[in-house]
Parts: sequence; structure tokens; C-alpha cells
Amino acid sequence: MNMSKKTSKITIMAMLCALAFVAVLIIRIPIVPVAPFLEYEPKDVIILTGGFIFGPMSAVIISVIVSFIEMFTISSTGIIGLIMNILSTVAFVCPAAYLYKKRHSMTGGFVGMVIGCLLMTVVMVLWNYLITPIYMGYPREAVVKLLLPAIIPFNLLKSGINTVLTLLIYKPLVTTLRKSNLLSFQTQDTSKNGTISLGMTLIVGVILVTIVMVILVLNGVI
Repeated sequence: MNMSKKTSKITIMAMLCALAFVAVLIIRIPIVPVAPFLEYEPKDVIILTGGFIFGPMSAVIISVIVSFIEMFTISSTGIIGLIMNILSTVAFVCPAAYLYKKRHSMTGGFVGMVIGCLLMTVVMVLWNYLITPIYMGYPREAVVKLLLPAIIPFNLLKSGINTVLTLLIYKPLVTTLRKSNLLSFQTQDTSKNGTISLGMTLIVGVILVTIVMVILVLNGVI
């Protein structure tokens, strides 16, 4: 990679770090009533976009940088929150970024995101069981009781929402970066015509409707 390409990559990654932090700063929404401390924030959408553009290691770097910024600014959970943030994001974004790199299509990215949703949920179940009693003072039995009504649905909903948002914004964002000459070199995006297929659009719609219905049910609306 020559100096110009390296500079462009650093610039875009810095911009993505800033956008991811802003996303955490302004959007924090509790979506599971029984555990309002579990808040949805969309930073993984930005980080995964970086992974699609530059690969999984770049996504890991962005995640670590943003998580450190959070720890020193808005987080009250210290080093434990830092670890949980990184584990959650990496579990979700790395399978998607890796498969997108291998298959060079949004279908590959989508399959990776589905795997990431499941992996993130499993990782967070394990680490919440191990760590939550330490930094929140909950007895481990109380954490176990929260797994099915709160922790599992929260992580599935969070990763599902981020999957939909990533599929919706990735192409427009990459197009904007190219038109602004920030992204002037070849990325991993080689899908045809820069559009999402009808099948993928239908899948996004089904996931989105399912997520909305689950949130309404959990909140007792329906």
C-alpha cells in the first residue's frame, strides 16, 4: 500500500471511530423492559462497515479504539466494561467481515452477520454469567434468571438490528466515500452494480419486521 492509500485508510478509519463514538453518545435505547441497563447503541454498524471496507483486523482496531474512548469518557464500568464491549463487537463483526472478504458479496456478508449474531449471543451469555456478578453486584443466580428474558433476547435483537442497518447503509456510505475521493482505492466491495439484490431486500424486510414484533411483545404492546 503506497503512502496515499495508507493515508486514505487512516483517514477513513479515524472518521469511522469518530462516527462510532458519536453513535454511542447520542443513541442509547433500552429495548428489554426487564433489564433497562441493557441499552442498544448502533456503533457496531459503523465498525462492521469498516470491516467490510478494510477487513476484520481493521474492524478489531476500530472496536478497541472506540471502546477505550468510551472507557475514559462516558462509561462507568471501567476495564470490565471495556472488555465486554470489545468481546461483544468483535464476536459480531469479525465473522461477517471475514466471510465478506472471502466471498466478495453482500450475501457472504449477510451469512457472516447471521453467524456473528449467534456467536455474539453465546459469548455475551458466557461473559455476563462470569462477569456481571462482579461489576454489578448481582448474585450469579440472578444473572441466570435474566438469561432467557433479557440477556439472550437483547443480544439477538441488538445484532439483528445492526445487521439490518448495515445492509441498508453500507452501499450508500461506500458510494459517498468514493464520490468524495476519500475511498479512491480498491476495497473488498466487488458486488455487482453496487446494489442489494431483491432477495437480500426481502430478507432485510423480514428481519426488520420480526425485530419490531419481538420488541413490541417484550414491551407488552401486543
